[in-house]
Amino acid sequence: MWIVHQRMAELWVLNRRRPLTNEEMTEMSHCLEANVQRAWEIAKLKNLSLLASMTGDVEWQHELCAKLDRLTG
Repeated sequence: MWIVHQRMAELWVLNRRRPLTNEEMTEMSHCLEANVQRAWEIAKLKNLSLLASMTGDVEWQHELCAKLDRLTG
């Protein structure tokens, strides 16, 4: 599990028991922003990999898959 997801889960559990402090709300916002950026990057790489596959660019597709592996590893 990515550390950002772990922290979001911790904050979510805390929020079920009590309102989050301003610092915790800011931290949750930062976690959500990081999650969005990562999700978009993964989606972009998957789409580019599909494009590489459709155009027969095997070398580019391997590069993209390696980046995906590093990002999701």
